[in-house]
Amino acid sequence: MSEQYVLDLHEVDGTQAAVVGGKGAHLGELSRIEGVRVPGGFCVTTDAFRRVMAQEPSIEDRLVALSRLNPDDREGIRTLSAEVRRSIEEITVPGDLAAAVTGAVTRLGEQAAYAVRSSATAEDLPTASFAGQQDTYLNVVGPREVLRHVSRCWASLFTERAVTYRLRNGFDHRAIHMAVVVQQMVLPYASGILFTADPVTGNRKVATVDAGFGLGEALVSGLVNPDVFKVRDGEIIDEVIAAKQSAVYALPAGGTQHVTVDPERQEQPALTNQQVVRLVQLGRQIEAHFGRPQDIEWCLVDDDFRIVQSRPITTLFPVPAAGDQENHVYLSVGHQQMMTDAMKPLGISVWQLTAMVEMHEAGGRLFVDVTPRLAAPASRAGLLDMVGKGDPLFRDALETVLDRGDFVPMLPDAAPSGPPQGKAPAGGAPAPIATDPAIVTELIERSERSVAALERDIRTKSGPELFDFLLEAFAEHKRVLGDRLSMQAIMAGMEATWWLNDHLQEWLGEKNAADTLTLSAPDNITSEMGLALLDVADVIRPYPEVVAYLQGVEGDGFLEGLAKLAGGTEARDAIEAYLDRYGMRCVGEIDITRPRWRERPETLLPVILDNVRIFEPGAAGRRFEEGRQEAQKKEQDVLTRLRALPDGERKAAETKETIDRLRTFIGYREYPKYGIVSRSFVYKQALMREAERLVRAGVLPEKEDIFYLTFQELRDVVRAQRADAGLIQQRRETFRSYQALTVPRVLTSDGEAVAGSYRREDVPEGALVGLPVSAGTIEGRARVILDMAEADLEEGDILVTAYTDPSWSPLFVGITGLVTEVGGLMTHGAVIAREYGLPAVVGVAQATRLIRDGQRIRVHGTDGYIEILS
Repeated sequence: MSEQYVLDLHEVDGTQAAVVGGKGAHLGELSRIEGVRVPGGFCVTTDAFRRVMAQEPSIEDRLVALSRLNPDDREGIRTLSAEVRRSIEEITVPGDLAAAVTGAVTRLGEQAAYAVRSSATAEDLPTASFAGQQDTYLNVVGPREVLRHVSRCWASLFTERAVTYRLRNGFDHRAIHMAVVVQQMVLPYASGILFTADPVTGNRKVATVDAGFGLGEALVSGLVNPDVFKVRDGEIIDEVIAAKQSAVYALPAGGTQHVTVDPERQEQPALTNQQVVRLVQLGRQIEAHFGRPQDIEWCLVDDDFRIVQSRPITTLFPVPAAGDQENHVYLSVGHQQMMTDAMKPLGISVWQLTAMVEMHEAGGRLFVDVTPRLAAPASRAGLLDMVGKGDPLFRDALETVLDRGDFVPMLPDAAPSGPPQGKAPAGGAPAPIATDPAIVTELIERSERSVAALERDIRTKSGPELFDFLLEAFAEHKRVLGDRLSMQAIMAGMEATWWLNDHLQEWLGEKNAADTLTLSAPDNITSEMGLALLDVADVIRPYPEVVAYLQGVEGDGFLEGLAKLAGGTEARDAIEAYLDRYGMRCVGEIDITRPRWRERPETLLPVILDNVRIFEPGAAGRRFEEGRQEAQKKEQDVLTRLRALPDGERKAAETKETIDRLRTFIGYREYPKYGIVSRSFVYKQALMREAERLVRAGVLPEKEDIFYLTFQELRDVVRAQRADAGLIQQRRETFRSYQALTVPRVLTSDGEAVAGSYRREDVPEGALVGLPVSAGTIEGRARVILDMAEADLEEGDILVTAYTDPSWSPLFVGITGLVTEVGGLMTHGAVIAREYGLPAVVGVAQATRLIRDGQRIRVHGTDGYIEILS
């Protein structure tokens, strides 16, 4: 029986994580790499863990209770996890199992010292690192002590940190088992950690070495600051030698002790430069073997490196596959689309198939490669100007990369063609169009006709024929997106905004004057969407029974129940009419797999109920009219002041013309996105009908499984009537790991995430800096809301969130200010904030973490910063 409980490290390889845990499998695989020295040892297998757990059946009930706890219930986790640990440590290890462990220790050396390390089956996975979640014990001497510490490692599967981590990341406590690695101790001169990619910037070509004297425990526990070396292409490019005042060493009888380092030795490097470079070469060899960047624990013994652990670095953002060895610079599409969450494979592939430019996927996000445009001086200037106007952090990040001089190759400009630079609108848009509201009317009608034709023609399509039809529909989608007149109308509104802000600041010293001039602009489908939900609230408000019913709704299906209530039919009809117009929208709507309001109408209930409570009847019409009058008053004020200036009549005439142009076209800026999302929902409904057929045929267990396939893969499944269940499960797990990643604005092919900086000195100390996108100053209670369905607003609240795509606009009618982590001058949240007259600051790094829910804050929408008042 002993063979199943103990395996020598040399018998283990990377495929045996289920038997020896993630750490054990990695160590076994490491020991097989030529030139890599791993201290000898053995693994106590998960069979041993299961055998011990079976000795105490009551533990199973406690694990069920643990799995039901909220990850934020610290007291519940503390109490239950301590009970589980105590129960495990008190179990008497069965005789044959104990003999297997002590026998393995005797074979290696009874009086030798050992490191006893936990190795859970979910540990050191490519997509989730459990570093520090379970326990490690150093310098354990004697078979009896080794066995006791093995029990402690089993129990450490249920430390508070480990339990909380699993709850937050969706790991089932009962599905994870604990193996234990027992390794011969080495007594190092120095030890530390090697990251084969820079853990801060993500740069895959820069390795980082942390080094200190003695055992690595002093570094890992934070007792001393390490020496830090950065190495690129075999050369040390940066080093910081710390004052290492203490070190941890092994005691002869077992255990460890902290020792004060001699003063003259404290600031000596723990490694020579040659040793650092040699260690990184070894790390690159290990990285190549595992196929991804590694976090490696090492020891230096007699000028020879021993590797005691290696695991994947799971916090790095993946790099788009380029297919060449050239340098590339990528811009995040999500930051421009106000959706930085991870997307599922079907959503990514449909967006790629309908986008106007080639898009690259990494980490469940989409990127555009701007390297060719950065390489030529003329296009570089245009690109920097365009992104800088929208989001200064994009521009600063790109300039940071360009300032290095050698990353982006500089190409000579081609011979000029077309109108001189600066004459045509930025981005190469065609010449301006007349200021004519009929143009917007015609564009909206065109879009409506196109969507109606799509809905009509797709109804009869199924099976492989549906996918052929959709490819044709995607081509029409691109044609609609690239419509020349539509692009002219969008640019007209944006350029009018820029012109007014620039000229009125120059002539009148007024910042962001266009913000007030855009209030209640016509034809803005997104601001209309927010006001229309006020009208729905007006229908519901007179019926207390309906209000009470909606307050108690849990889950879907509530619309059918309304008909039984007084006023319920009117309420249902109002909600249905709203869904007919806007039901294709949802948070994260660029991902076709996200549930739409039509699919989950209960998502809207918190906002509807807030509107019922906060507003008086007729609020929508009043708000729109108040905004229109305020814009009109602002226009008269500006024109009067301009006429009093030298050459004032000309300035006033130009400004009046531009204001008319602004109000004619700025509302249309939101319509193309509405058209895209309308078309996408038609695609989705057709694909979901196909998914239902696959479920009925037994090809898929759940219709949502199609979300984890690309469009082409789904097409192949429909043709073959056969699906790869393993691939779908793998994609689910990968998507879950991507959700934990933060997407950078700018990413290089080296893997470096470049955030950009505002570089401003004109803000008060302690203020949070961002981009001013809607003028005004407002003070109020911060409501930090990450999920629109959990909105609970009071009058006067300021919304603080990660991003606001158009689906958030119904919330805007109930707030007085806006702060977001992502955004630009012309992104949806900014446009709607200006329409509603809400002071707004966007692009505020980590706003949802730095501002606590309920704090009083002051938003400076004109100057672009937030003060935390309490």
